[in-house]
Amino acid sequence: MTDISPLRSNSGGITFRAEDRARRAIDTAMNVEPSVLQTIFTRFDADRIMSEARALDGDAERRAGPLAGIMVSIKDLFDEKGQVTSAGSTILADGEPASRDAIAVERLRAAGAIGCGRTAMSEFAYSGVGLNPHFGNPGNIFDPARISGGSTSGGALSVALGIADVALGSDTGGSVRIPAALNGLCGFKPSQSAVPLDGAFPLSQSYDSIGPLAITIKQCSAAHAILSATAASPQNGENLRIGVANGLLTEGLDTQVAGDFQRAIERLSAARFILSDIELPMLEGFGNVNRIIVASEAHRIHADHLARMEAEGDPHVLRRIRAAESFAPNDEADARAQRAAAIAAFSAQAENYDVFIAPTLPTVAPLIADVEADFDRLNGLMLRNPSAINFLDGCAATVPMHADQLLATGLMIFAPGGDDWTVLGIAEHIQTLLAS
Repeated sequence: MTDISPLRSNSGGITFRAEDRARRAIDTAMNVEPSVLQTIFTRFDADRIMSEARALDGDAERRAGPLAGIMVSIKDLFDEKGQVTSAGSTILADGEPASRDAIAVERLRAAGAIGCGRTAMSEFAYSGVGLNPHFGNPGNIFDPARISGGSTSGGALSVALGIADVALGSDTGGSVRIPAALNGLCGFKPSQSAVPLDGAFPLSQSYDSIGPLAITIKQCSAAHAILSATAASPQNGENLRIGVANGLLTEGLDTQVAGDFQRAIERLSAARFILSDIELPMLEGFGNVNRIIVASEAHRIHADHLARMEAEGDPHVLRRIRAAESFAPNDEADARAQRAAAIAAFSAQAENYDVFIAPTLPTVAPLIADVEADFDRLNGLMLRNPSAINFLDGCAATVPMHADQLLATGLMIFAPGGDDWTVLGIAEHIQTLLAS
């Protein structure tokens, strides 16, 4: 298991206190404009953070953990003992505090991680752009006038600003990978069944997954090992077979994404990866399948407070949930059957490749003003490529591919469900190649 604890150096002769790490995170947050910080965190309690760090310093077993002293921001849909889980909504803000940590949070803390604030998100995690009418719109780290991406919007900014080392996020249709890619970070969406969902407020039980955002894939891998209670498997870095996705996932790329993707392909080819252009015909109609299944499950989850959402919820989110009311009786069953067939077809095609690649997103981050004026189209555009992998029940990482350009783009490395460590191992190699 990868040890990334910053509390000890490899020389063995130098150690640091978790309290010092916490103080640095708090100082970094204090240097952020308060109006901006309020769009990133729904709760940032410095006393709580310091108390947790001091407790870690006094706990020899947790200090020996592989994440000891790592500052982890927690998306506001994960339960933390004593905290209210609002899922980015005022509707849940007056609920009872959680009686225990979500399993994902519990595992991170047991490995020595320190909770570093609860991060803002799209309401109920139901959009890919990261806007929230209750907490505000966190801007992009490269241009505050552009979107951060969602739904793990605050989590991405907490890492990009250097407040947290890792952000704990969820990914139902791209909610880890979208904000990671738009803010120059790495992100990992694991196999849907890899990390227990207990204690995480659901959007869609068929699609929800739990994954990290960080500066490097190595950090994502270390977090995933703890979250999934699995160990990395050795990867053979020679003669890797990569399918380069054509068709839907490369349609309508903007100029920068197209150029960055081509340069990434050239780098991988020069590194002697075996690249083959491929089609993914099983993706035909996937967007409608996702819409039917996710909206149907979300509608059942939120049925008891739809009336209150009419009064104070995000109208974009409410409209997506209420879409389920227009579906025909057999639509959900038909959608599930189409998805099952696509998953089987993808798994069969993947037998000839180690991983596949595509741009994480087809464009750079849109302007917030443009998203507010054209929400449905731009939200759909942000979700398109990442949500295709959720449809296929796959796992996927995103790594930066924009080099020194002013706005970030991401390269998505993906494979069928169950191939998490293959994807992570190859993504770490690719991140190194693209950064050199």
